Amino acid sequence: MRDARIQVAFGGLHPDRVRGLYEQLGPVRTLRGLSTGAIKTTDRVRRAVSVPASERVAELEAAGIDVLLRGDDGYPPALDELPDAPDLLFVRGKLPSAPAVAVVGTRRCTSYGKSIATEYGRAVAAAGWPLVSGLARGIDGSAHAGTVAGGGVGVAVLGSGIDVMYPREHVDLARALIEAGGGVISESPPGTPPEAWRFPPRNRIISGMAAVVIVVEATVKGGALITAEAALRHGRQVLAVPGDISRSSSAGCNLLIRDGAFPVHDREDLVATLELVLGPAPQRPKKGVVHNLDAEERRLLGLIASGTTEADEILDQAAGAPHETLAALGRLELSGVIRSDGPGRYLPA
Repeated sequence: MRDARIQVAFGGLHPDRVRGLYEQLGPVRTLRGLSTGAIKTTDRVRRAVSVPASERVAELEAAGIDVLLRGDDGYPPALDELPDAPDLLFVRGKLPSAPAVAVVGTRRCTSYGKSIATEYGRAVAAAGWPLVSGLARGIDGSAHAGTVAGGGVGVAVLGSGIDVMYPREHVDLARALIEAGGGVISESPPGTPPEAWRFPPRNRIISGMAAVVIVVEATVKGGALITAEAALRHGRQVLAVPGDISRSSSAGCNLLIRDGAFPVHDREDLVATLELVLGPAPQRPKKGVVHNLDAEERRLLGLIASGTTEADEILDQAAGAPHETLAALGRLELSGVIRSDGPGRYLPA
């Protein structure tokens, strides 16, 4: 049974189709039907599912990829309880057992939205909750960068194969999430390109792993709204950031609030609201932690002291990659050397 499920997963079929076949036939008969042609499919799928599970597992182990089947120890408990949960997850890194906080939004976001998402990622990390998002450009990537900056645990859910990082510029960010104790996951087999139809099903995994979904900026037809709809269907709490009524990137959030989503504002408001849903934060941000500043931290401190206080300007002038700079800013803030003065703005302490 386990081998059959692994082989079927490599077919890369739509999860709804796999679920329907399993309900009708079970994994073994589904595999037999796909590999023999009794179940209508493509030659590519027939070839993919015909490779023995032992060979697939060996390939995955060589690539540093783990497999979690539904029912396995380590499969996210919050996700496992959903009727449409993935039968199998490909994993790099580690997955938290506790329900996460999801931060999602549009790829075509404003600089204000990016700043809010980064600040929320840092706040969630400082409070000790894991954060889950989609690693996409815009809001998702900014939330992940905030998680790294805040020293937190984050999980990125891909709409492609786990070895096909999309977008490419977030390869380092994904690596930073794994190195910080988080993970990257996908239900699509390795080698799967980021086909458009795979992203809406991906969003149910994000909402399924989370107890709370926060929408920072969203258009009325974007993937963030699909995630919010999945969250409501799954019985999750949905929060939304109110925005300018003239901006299309805020229209989705404003509609969510109109329809009952809880509005949330700055990081203090965010943490207070999350505690109403999740209970007391696992940890409180530590203040005044002293450590010796490295060269880049001293350079960043000099930029801020000289009047370069906006996050976008700091990132433009920093020597390192964006996630490294955000992490350095997080260390400076935790050390009490700088302080946050609203989303995306830093001042000397």
